[in-house]
Amino acid sequence: MGLFDDDFYSTKVSRRLTRRTNTDSSRWSSGAKKRWSLSTFQISLICSVLSAVVAVLLYSFIASPPSKMQGGALNGSLLHKTDSDPYERIVQAAAKVRPTVVSILNHQADPSAKAQLDEDAALGSGVIFKKAENKAYIITNAHVITDTKDLEIVTVDGESRTATVVGMDQVSDLAVLEMDADGISTVAEMGDSKGLRLGETVIAIGNPLGLGDTLTSGIVSYPNRIIPVSLNQDGVYDWEQEVIQTDAAINEGNSGGALVNLNGQVIGINTMKISDTGVEGIGFAIPVDDVMRTVNNLIEHGKVIRPYLGVYSLDLNNPYAPLTDEQRKELKLPADITEGVLVLEAHGPAEQAGIKLNDVITELDHKPVESTLSLRKYLYEVKKVGEEMDVTLYREGKEMNLTVTLTDKPAEEAEAQK
Repeated sequence: MGLFDDDFYSTKVSRRLTRRTNTDSSRWSSGAKKRWSLSTFQISLICSVLSAVVAVLLYSFIASPPSKMQGGALNGSLLHKTDSDPYERIVQAAAKVRPTVVSILNHQADPSAKAQLDEDAALGSGVIFKKAENKAYIITNAHVITDTKDLEIVTVDGESRTATVVGMDQVSDLAVLEMDADGISTVAEMGDSKGLRLGETVIAIGNPLGLGDTLTSGIVSYPNRIIPVSLNQDGVYDWEQEVIQTDAAINEGNSGGALVNLNGQVIGINTMKISDTGVEGIGFAIPVDDVMRTVNNLIEHGKVIRPYLGVYSLDLNNPYAPLTDEQRKELKLPADITEGVLVLEAHGPAEQAGIKLNDVITELDHKPVESTLSLRKYLYEVKKVGEEMDVTLYREGKEMNLTVTLTDKPAEEAEAQK
């Protein structure tokens, strides 16, 4: 008979019991008492266990409100709000990084001309990433501080400070500034941009349109997009940049600000957006792993040390300035030479090696050179300062080989030269 058998709860006396003799009745009664005693013990035990469970659950709800729980009561785990609510995680991540993001005003007019300061100030953002020897260091984009006469930093609490340029690099579009660290208590935590996942939630913090301390959110649209860049803004792509693509709103003034993950770590420096009719939600940030390599060079040397060839050039198949038949005839190029780099000026190592005006470079170390982009990528990614490089070129229709010893780029040279 089970514990909850119907007979256990019956208030009726069994007919079989009434036909028993007194002795039988006495013996039955004795047996009945024994059974009743055992069942009561079982009920008491179950009730005690249930009471204990209910008490524990009630205490958990009272001591830990639902907002701090880590799981439902049914599955025995507690639910943590920041794990289940991505918006709460955005709030917490923003609160962590927000004090380290500053607004930058690049006053491009003479500071003494007070009336012109507001009109001639370019806007940008920056991230405080380091403190050392009472100096605070700020990462921003190189294009934010171009042609500066006076740099003004505005912290998240509205305090205005002056800053100076430690170093800048046009190729990576990065710069480092320094200012007095008095009162600066927080620096940004740098994350890992190589571990980014497609669709991961990110936050952009910066100074769009002068509206400082502004937060937007979105996702990682693509973690390692390669985009072409024209370094001297002449419409010819002469470099390629690896960037994080995001749909978090990035506007004028966001450049140099932080792209942040939900752990409150900086995983990129916002740099640009595509602004065109019919285009929405395509912005880019420089991955923080690339940023820190450049930043360390800027702090140590004031610039990024790269091999320097010393030529100002034009692509042989430049679509914006194609060579005419007459020009090709003057160069006396073989008919099968359709790609290469036409030398317009030669300086430094190139000049010393004998490279001249109108030479057409077609190979570096016996590897084809199709354009200025491929020439620059080979120099910056393969070669080192002090190394020799074999240059194959055509002069007056004849193929020649020259050896160039690469040097560090002089500070006074224009970036357009390789």
